[in-house]
Amino acid sequence: MVESYETLLNKAYEEVTEPSEDGERWSYPEPKSIIEGKTTILENFSDIVSALRRDSDHLMKYLLGELGTAGKIDGSRAIFNGKFEDSLFSPMIRSYVDDYVICSECGKPDTRLYKDDRILMLKCEACGSHRPVRKRKSKVESGSSGLEQGNIIEVNIESTSRRGDGVAKVGKYIVYVAGGRPGQKVKVRIAKISGSIIFTEKP
Repeated sequence: MVESYETLLNKAYEEVTEPSEDGERWSYPEPKSIIEGKTTILENFSDIVSALRRDSDHLMKYLLGELGTAGKIDGSRAIFNGKFEDSLFSPMIRSYVDDYVICSECGKPDTRLYKDDRILMLKCEACGSHRPVRKRKSKVESGSSGLEQGNIIEVNIESTSRRGDGVAKVGKYIVYVAGGRPGQKVKVRIAKISGSIIFTEKP
């Protein structure tokens, strides 16, 4: 049975994502992870890759660099060596989207990556603009903001991790504070910086 024009049109409208209240019409799945033994599994990795329209290996390499660990893609999942809190993945993927997906001119995700004389570029198919992809320089950023191993910093605990540690944020970094409780303002010593994660100890 051949469907009418009106029926086909209604189906087409159903596929269109309506703009949200803040004006954005595009979104991607929130990361869902679980800890199994000594590994962390990002269960909906392939769904996120599909929504971002990026190469799975490219996103995986980015996440491995941010977490400072090793891992692999296993079907629709990504497996990382080590135990990482679920709350870590959202800010990391948001940073990836800002750097490698969203057009800085029109704010749309209709972009593609390409190389121009060895420089990775982001071209927007919506407005035609193009720019070099910003490369993160974690070590330089850490040094310029006082975030270096051994330094003492003061943070505000915002939440509690599943393991009971206090969780704070400093810029793009997630800071873990043993025994910290939401609402506390504490001074801690940076024990280790791994990608965008900071582990601390008592000063």
